[in-house]
Order: sequence, then C-alpha cells, then structure tokens
Amino acid sequence: MVAGSDKFQVVHHPFTMREAIDEAKRCLQCKVPQCEKGCPISNHIKEFNHQLSKGNLGAAMEAINETSNLPAICGRVCPHEKQCQGHCVLNRKGNPVQIGRIESFIADFDTKMRLFREPVPQKTRGNVAIIGSGPAGLTVAGDLARKGFAVTIYEAQPEPGGVLMWGIPEYRLPKDVVRSEIQKIAELGVNFVTNAMIGENGENVDTLFAKGYDAIFMGTGTAIPQNMDDVPGSKLRGVSQSTYLLHQVNAYNEGAIGREMVPARKGERVGVIGGGNVAMDAARTAIRLGCDVTVIYRRTEEEMPAIKAEYEDAVKEGVKFWWKSSVTEFIEGENGRLGSVRVHSEEGDRIEPFDRIYLAIGSRPANRIVSTTEGIEVDEKGYVKVVDRPFGMTTRRGVFAGGDVVHRPQTVVLAMKAAKDVALGIEQYVDAVKLLQYIDGEEKQSNDTEDNAD
Repeated sequence: MVAGSDKFQVVHHPFTMREAIDEAKRCLQCKVPQCEKGCPISNHIKEFNHQLSKGNLGAAMEAINETSNLPAICGRVCPHEKQCQGHCVLNRKGNPVQIGRIESFIADFDTKMRLFREPVPQKTRGNVAIIGSGPAGLTVAGDLARKGFAVTIYEAQPEPGGVLMWGIPEYRLPKDVVRSEIQKIAELGVNFVTNAMIGENGENVDTLFAKGYDAIFMGTGTAIPQNMDDVPGSKLRGVSQSTYLLHQVNAYNEGAIGREMVPARKGERVGVIGGGNVAMDAARTAIRLGCDVTVIYRRTEEEMPAIKAEYEDAVKEGVKFWWKSSVTEFIEGENGRLGSVRVHSEEGDRIEPFDRIYLAIGSRPANRIVSTTEGIEVDEKGYVKVVDRPFGMTTRRGVFAGGDVVHRPQTVVLAMKAAKDVALGIEQYVDAVKLLQYIDGEEKQSNDTEDNAD
C-alpha cells in the first residue's frame, strides 16, 4: 500500500491465537448445526471449530478446503449476520460464535505457516478454460483442479482476482489476502493467463475450443454498471460510477496511479445513489478521502440490501443517509460540472448542492463474449440462459456459465455457491463426452477388426 493511504487500513483486526481458540470453544457442537444450514456453500463449521478448539490448525484447514476455495476472503466479506452467524443458536441471545473471524484466522494462519497442502492429482480427466478470475471463476477452477482437470483461467486485467481485487476496498479486503488465496489455487495446478480479453482481437469461445478445451466456463460477472440516462443532467462531469471510484482508489493504494487520478477531492460534498454493498463501499471510501458524504436511497433503512454491519460502520464513520429519496435532476454548476441535484422525497422537492454524485444502482453483463460467439442465448437484460442438466450449461454445447452473469449481482459466497454447482455440471459433462468418445473408438476398432477378418 502506498504512503499516505493509512486511512484504508483494515478496520476489523484478526483474532490472536488465544482469541481464536477461545472463540472456537464457544461452539456448542450442535447435533444439527444450524450455522451450516445458513452457509450457502455448507462449510463444515462444526468440524473446523472443533479442530481449532484442540489446536489442530491443519485439520481445521482441511475441513474448510472440503467446501471453500476462498476462506480468507469469505471470512471477511460475507454477510455473516444473515448466514452462518445469523443461524447460530447462540444468536438467540445476541452473541453468536464469530464464525467469519474464525474462518479467516484459520485461512490466514495456513497461508503464513503453510500447514496444509493437499496432494495435487494428475490432470487426466479433461481440459477446461475459464473466462474471468472473480469468485465464480476461481471456485470452478479450484473444484475442478482438485478433481483431476487441467484448468486455465483467462483474465482481461493484468492481475487475477476480478471484483475481489478491484471492486472491494482495501480496508474490507486487503489485496495481499486476495493474492494469497489465488496463489493457493495456482498451487493446485491452475494456470493463469492475464491481459487476455476474450471477445476481442479475434479471441473468442471458438478459438478456445480450437485450442483443445473440452469445456469452457464463463464467469465474467456484471461488468457494465447501470446508469441514469433517463434523468436530466446525468452526463454532467461530476456524475460517475461508484465502481470507477473503487477501482481508482484500489489502484492508488497499490501505487499504480497518482492521487490526482482518484475522482474525489478533500472537502467535496459527495452523494452516493443506491443502498447496496457497493454504495456502502463507495460512501465509506469517499469518507476516507476527506469528503462530506450522503447516501441517497429510494427505500427505507429496513429495505436496504446492504450488509447491516457495513451500514452501521458507515454511520459511525460519518456517512449521512436520506431515506425514501430519489434524484430527479442533475443540475449544472460552473464550467459544465455538476453543481446541485433536485431531490424528491415525501416532504416534496428540494435543491441540494453536490460536487460529485456516484451511482451504485446495479450492473449488467457485458455482451463481448456472447456477441462474438454463436449459439449462446441471453434474456432480455443480457443475462446468460443456462439449463439444469448438465447444470450450468448454456445453449451452446460445452459452454457453461455461473455467478453474476447468470444470477444477477449477488454476494461473493452466493456466486461461489452457484459456481460449485456448475463445476459439478462441467465434471459430469466432460466425463460423459469422454465416455462416448471411448465407446465410439471401441466400436470403430471392433468394426475395423471385423472388416479385416472378412
């Protein structure tokens, strides 16, 4: 991290060894663990808590690896209060086991000490290409590599990680954690090809198949943010996307660009339109840049989809919230820049001055791959259509898709859940194709033998 970016240091510090073991001992080892039912990928929470409570860090990591490829990440960014911790029986008294912090502690300790490294199977079952190295792509890669598939990930950016690397602020998800998790997947034998934009420069699904891949997975997410073109003034300078702010700040914290390239200045009055996790990330990031920040959301606090803890932290840090409010006009100020906005609320319309507005109202898939490939159908909003058998396959034979590009933008762990199901579908598909090829070969050989005998 570059000098001067200390405000982006992690806000939730990890457990010490003593704290982690003591917290794991609080687990009641329920006969039917509700926490595991609340986890979208069914992590073996009861088992890794039990192993940690005895000091068996390697066994705890082994239990995690059975279901998760990204535990250090999930332990930090998952909405635990809605999932595992929310289902913990101790949550009835408002004091659940801190499962997320335990999970990230075990994963971090494994990274530092290299306690557990599973044997890598020979890559003999087939060759799979993955487009995109976000949580869905990394999950499919890890699952298939563990099952004996040769996997290559194609990533358009100079470094793998996708939204994990460029879309989540450093204070929530340190980039060295992302790199460590990706390195573990690489150690399973997964190959990474960066600066590879599939869908441009003649590279598409057809050229990948020509390289000998048995199946292709599209994990490209939703790269195109939604805009507000129907609102007057939306093209004014000073109206931009929250994702752009987050990308630039992450690049600045990595030392890749200068502070002048970050679209926010100290003391500016900033508005963020939206109520999801991206909106909270943008608001809390702008606060760290020295801005006066207000989130403008069209619904109520109870209806806001953002993680509750992220909202509460934003309030503590000084972010203001306008509920049941919407921007109906962006008004020009000096030199063609945004000067103010017209806000509609239950109290009526009013004009409020703002120097910048960041949009966080959702995103949609890019059509780069679909438009350069025949046979992949999408719905009216551009999301890829898939089937249930084999799970996750598109309308193009051998091409699979999962994560946000199919199921609309969701959390990291929900993208992972969908990806794990698709990985199984790919496994079944490639095995079936190989079996049919073998049978066809045996029949041909038998026919040739009969012909020679004649």
